[in-house]
Order: sequence, then structure tokens, then C-alpha cells
Amino acid sequence: MIIPIGKLIPIGGNEDKGTVPEPNFPSRHYLNFFEFGILRRVLHEMKGTDSRVEVITTASQIPHEIGKVYLRAFDLLGCQRVGLMHIRHRQEVDEPGYIERIRQADGVLFTGGDQMRLAKVFRGTDFHRIMYERYLHEEFVIAGTSAGAMAMSKTMIYGGSSANALLKGEVKFSEGFGFIENVIIDSHFVTRGRFGRLAKAVAREPHRIGLGLGEDTGVLIREGNQLETIGSGLVVIMDGSQIGHTNISELEVGLPVSIEHLIMHVLAKGNCYLLNEKKFVIGTTTAATGKAEKEE
Repeated sequence: MIIPIGKLIPIGGNEDKGTVPEPNFPSRHYLNFFEFGILRRVLHEMKGTDSRVEVITTASQIPHEIGKVYLRAFDLLGCQRVGLMHIRHRQEVDEPGYIERIRQADGVLFTGGDQMRLAKVFRGTDFHRIMYERYLHEEFVIAGTSAGAMAMSKTMIYGGSSANALLKGEVKFSEGFGFIENVIIDSHFVTRGRFGRLAKAVAREPHRIGLGLGEDTGVLIREGNQLETIGSGLVVIMDGSQIGHTNISELEVGLPVSIEHLIMHVLAKGNCYLLNEKKFVIGTTTAATGKAEKEE
């Protein structure tokens, strides 16, 4: 098993920069930027203000508007080496110009929007392969907010009402980028009450950890294992490794799911979790050792 040298930074999003709306949560295209502290951390994990960053707006319904917001946010942080990739169609992805830019970047940031659009446009392309290879073998950072976070995992949630999530067939799944295989990610987690969506996902695939990201909150994942909470809100971990009974495989569509012994943890800023060991860590971990360093 290859231990990645690069880092993943999935972010929970906020209200709401070009995201496809969920029923009962109408889309409001606020273009103020709540994730300022998180962007500072993204730059820190690259090469600081000298980082070469590519912002990929493919998921968004308002790519040019949101692109300007990110340019301004990075500029305020002192980073001017930021490019925008307004890629809308799969035929564009492997154009030589984009391939060269992704080879030269220190990292990428996928904006929010529609994660299915991301998967359809990028998955299986040379662009996708280069990102993955660089993440595995170089100090390359892949960040993403909302849809950009949810697309990182192998199994990707792409739809489903929060209110009816624990009815069989309500939550929709597809294949994401596969940058990390042992988690399933959901965003806007606390604000939109998506506990049922993630519980359903973990009951369906109990060998994967459920990762629920609150708004203005993210996680830094080192070596594909060491997870550190960043930002102002909460991260919910769901561990299905000790699930006893679940009727999910036996039900007809539309009937309620039952789950026995689903383990849940709630992490705040600075708390960590080791994905392989399924272990909550108080304080922080170091990238070098993975051992806990209790905060004073």
C-alpha cells in the first residue's frame, strides 16, 4: 500500500457559492468568503504565499463570479500566483495548457457546486491521473470545498433529502475521484442536518469511515490516515466497523433503515483522528510521527 506524500484538505462549505440546492435549503449565492482561516492553512500546507494554486470552478453554476472571490481572497492573504480553470466540458480537460498548469501547480482547490459534474468531467482523464500521481508521490495539496470535498472519496454521495435519508433508496451514490478510499465525505453537515445521509452511507459500506464536515470547517489529511480538524466548526466521524444488525440489504425501496451500534465522534479545531486505527486523538498529531501532542 502506497502512503501518500501529498495532503488532502476537504472543506465543509458555507452558504453557498454556486451550489446545486437541496429541497428545503434554497440556494443563496452569497459570495462573501467565510473560509478565510482555512485558505491561510491551505497556503501554509503548500509553499506559503509563494504557492502556485489552481482554482477549479467546474462544479459551480456561477464559475466566473466565484473565481473572482477566490482570487480576491488569496490576494488578501498575499498570494498572487493563482490561476482559474473554468473547465466546463470533458473534451477540454486534457488540453495541453491545462495539463502543463496542473504539472506546475503546488496544489489545487475545487470549488463547491455539483459533485456529479466534477466526476463526469474529470474522472478517468489524464488530468485526474496526474493529480492522483502527484498526490501520491509529491508534496502536492488537493483542497476542495462542498462538492469539491465530497468528490475526493472513492464512494461519493451525490444526492438525497436530509429529512428522508434513512429511507432506503433516498440517498444517491456514485464514484468519486478516489484520492482516498477509506472515507465517505458529506458537507454542510450540521447546518443541513445530514446525519441520516452519512449514517446510511456507512451502514451501506461499513469498511469506510463517514466524515461529516461542518460549514467553515475542514480537515487536513496527511499520509492518507492522520486527520486534523481545521476551521471554526465541527467534524463528525461515523465508524461502522462494529455495526451489528442492519436491515439495509433486505429492505424494499422506501422503507426505513435500522442500524445497531454505529460509533460516532465529534471533533473540534485541533482534534485529530487516525483513520486506519479508528482512534480519536485529543490535541494534535505531527506529520512525522502521527503521535498525539496534547495541547496545553
